[in-house]
Amino acid sequence: MPLFEEKAAVVLDIGAAYTKIGYASETGPRAIIRSTFKQSKTGKLLNLSNYSTLEELYDTLVDYLHVIYFRHLLVNPRDRRVVICESVLCPSQFRETLAKVMFKHYEVPSILFAPSHLLAVFTLGINSGLVLDCGYTESLILPIYDDYPILKGVQALPLGAKAIHNNLEAQILEHGTVKGVGDEEKPVRSVLGTIPEETLEDIKVRTCFVTNIERATQIQQSRLSGDDSKWPTPPPAVEYPIDGGRILCINGKIRETACEALFEQDNEEKSVATLILDSILKCPIDLRKLMAENIVVMGGTSMLQGFQHRLLAELKMLLEQPRYKEELSLTTFKIHQSPSQPNFTAWLGGAIFGALEILSFRSLTKEAFLQTGKVPDWCTMEEIPLDIDVAKKDTPLRNISAVTKALLSAKGQSPDK
Repeated sequence: MPLFEEKAAVVLDIGAAYTKIGYASETGPRAIIRSTFKQSKTGKLLNLSNYSTLEELYDTLVDYLHVIYFRHLLVNPRDRRVVICESVLCPSQFRETLAKVMFKHYEVPSILFAPSHLLAVFTLGINSGLVLDCGYTESLILPIYDDYPILKGVQALPLGAKAIHNNLEAQILEHGTVKGVGDEEKPVRSVLGTIPEETLEDIKVRTCFVTNIERATQIQQSRLSGDDSKWPTPPPAVEYPIDGGRILCINGKIRETACEALFEQDNEEKSVATLILDSILKCPIDLRKLMAENIVVMGGTSMLQGFQHRLLAELKMLLEQPRYKEELSLTTFKIHQSPSQPNFTAWLGGAIFGALEILSFRSLTKEAFLQTGKVPDWCTMEEIPLDIDVAKKDTPLRNISAVTKALLSAKGQSPDK
């Protein structure tokens, strides 16, 4: 079928907390839904990343994809190719089960599994960059050079929205208060045992922020010394309505320190900022300056107010420490401004990729999967038997950036920003 007659591919970005769904060549996803689903057989509420058996995961994916295709996209799965934006740390069992559901149950013509970090640089029209994905369960960094991932530079930590939520809940239960209509304030622990995940997320988005490094240093010194007089003047407290007409009072200290879980170094002196420097150290010495000046940040957690400003300040401060000062001679860090919201930057890269002619050359076809029963890793795609001419198998990936620049220019966006 000629390319101009082929229907737009379906683009899926299945995250730990949210799934972005839409069509190739569009500038944003059609819908962003939770990656939590109630299974039709058992009625249990399951997260796609938490499953006990592969059979349970298979049944959950069947129900979940049915909702995606027939409630949100309203298309026949057999008519459209699929682009799946996946993490480089995605378990093989999950991707193989997902492919099995797609090919055998929904009979999609082909699937392209593409690493989300690589797709993120496509949105900018650049060939190289250091991509930080700060999501729900973890922060993951992967360097990209000339459109090829540098796998030895992968760095990951379980620091993301979940860590912030845990910190926020602990502080609210310890220091927060609740008041009702005409009642006096009471400690939260006397009223609530736990706080729902959805409520914590809403409180985080509406009231919390990432403070600057000067105030963070003062707060840390105050905690270490146990002297509250060293604590800087906190921001105003806020009132958050909860069920039953009650009001949750959140003081300024909670609002300011909830997100510090991302930057407070653990026992191994690791944080989101150290991930970047450690990843740069894993890169060849002649690429380190290039990576430092081409940082790409994505993921919903990176949308917190003050995140990027604090990240740059932490990087500059860490360069003064002996373990980095002796090995890195960097002076400048630069963060690219993505043409989309950070929470769906990878999805946008998949939408750009899905609009290119190369999609059919790099995808795993249904016939190939049914013949082999295996899903090769994305870094060994040349081993996949594709139903294409031999001459087309060698289409290089590095040409994609040039095409991406042309697409961005056609949409009125500058590819060099």
